[in-house]
Amino acid sequence: MNVPDHLPILPVVLPLLAGIALLALRRAPLAMQRGAAVAATLALLPLALALVQATADGAHLVYKLGNWDAPYGIVLVADRLAAWMLLTTALLALFALLYALTGIDREGRHFHILFQLQLFGLNGAFLTGDLFNLFVFFEILLLASYGLLLHGGGRQRVKAGLHYVVINLVGSTLFLFAVGTLYGVTGTLNMADLAVKLAATPPENAALVQSAALLLFGVFALKAALVPLTLWLPAAYSHTSAPVAALFAIMTKVGAYSILRVYSLVAGEAAGPLAHLLDAWLVPAALATLALGMLGVVASGSLRQQAAWLVVASAGTLLIAFGLGSPAALAAGLYYLPHSTFAAAALFLLADNIARARGELADRLESGPALPRARLVGGLFFVVAIALAGLPPLSGFLGKFMLLQAALDSTRMPWVWSVVLVTGLVGVIALARSGSLLFYRTHTPHGEPAAPTNAALAPVVGLLALVAGLTVAAGPLSEFTAATAAQLTAPQHYLDAVLGGAR
Repeated sequence: MNVPDHLPILPVVLPLLAGIALLALRRAPLAMQRGAAVAATLALLPLALALVQATADGAHLVYKLGNWDAPYGIVLVADRLAAWMLLTTALLALFALLYALTGIDREGRHFHILFQLQLFGLNGAFLTGDLFNLFVFFEILLLASYGLLLHGGGRQRVKAGLHYVVINLVGSTLFLFAVGTLYGVTGTLNMADLAVKLAATPPENAALVQSAALLLFGVFALKAALVPLTLWLPAAYSHTSAPVAALFAIMTKVGAYSILRVYSLVAGEAAGPLAHLLDAWLVPAALATLALGMLGVVASGSLRQQAAWLVVASAGTLLIAFGLGSPAALAAGLYYLPHSTFAAAALFLLADNIARARGELADRLESGPALPRARLVGGLFFVVAIALAGLPPLSGFLGKFMLLQAALDSTRMPWVWSVVLVTGLVGVIALARSGSLLFYRTHTPHGEPAAPTNAALAPVVGLLALVAGLTVAAGPLSEFTAATAAQLTAPQHYLDAVLGGAR
């Protein structure tokens, strides 16, 4: 087998085979299961890096399953955007898994199997070139996420999980309606072929395909927690276990990725009845999402709840960039995407450390006993807060600065600048208040609190090291995201790579 030729399918096959192997090892000692899970997750890193390198020159790697040409066969497509998402997911998953090994994976059954299946769904969603298979991979990652969300049990977790399941089942049903309508009109679900055929849609079908495309946008907006489809997220993320919440930091990005991938193909300049379909919707909804997210941060009663609302706010910021649509704005959003993912995941893991050390107070934002190892934990919280608030010198500030600079050429510049800057100030105030309550307004503890261990803090440090890496390497990384944005705004290269002579 020539491995480079099969490179696009390996990030999909590896976690699937790892999940099957872990299912066979479910009665084996936990140490063996952990070793297999870590090895499989680690192996995703070189694969993602190899795809980044292989696509860095602008190439589209098209993998034809069964060697059937598109649009009749199923294809996987790796380009700069897919490779960027795969690398972000692999890095995040590694540190989330390492934190789970501190004992959280013991709290329920089949944690490592579900974790690998979640990665299978995520990687497949980023690589698929077919709209129906995007639905399939959505369902895989959602089914795995149901089990992970409920891992360990508990009344609040089950209640939040029930809401999460019901809402996503509704979303899946609407996804099928949209996909069925598009297939009925065009006779294809290959995204490249769909782009070609939708651009040539006759006038009598224009209203039908616009309705289906907007319905599909609603499904992706639900995954991305875009206003008004937001309120399911804070309860689900704040009540699940810390490593699961950390991994779920990439889940809203799947919705944002889907919006960017699908609508850059089917709603561009030459898209016929779908041209600029989202221009009137996406930026206002994203601004409202950012504002609502920061209001939720201020109103939160616990640190984990605050982290969940920060995920909502980061989704709003990301979709503002995607909604502006210019190459500079897309580049800013793609640079901000891994930063917000790693920083939010670090806060979820740190909040769990703090909750365990505070006993009955857990992570509630109330003054309480002084934390053991307060200087180290407080220092980590300070860095996380700077990252999430978008203060200099970290990559959050650079990403927002790039976004504001890109908005200068937009008619929505006053709104974007006002909302981004005001919500940034609100975030600073809310996180400063949280830090004050947790680390300054303290008293002498009664008894001996449980100190956070090095093993539990190491993944937090690792995620913050990634944020620092994004800052130090901002020059080459911003060049990569700029090249990715340029590739997205010239979709004909994608169409030619996938369809070739069939076009």
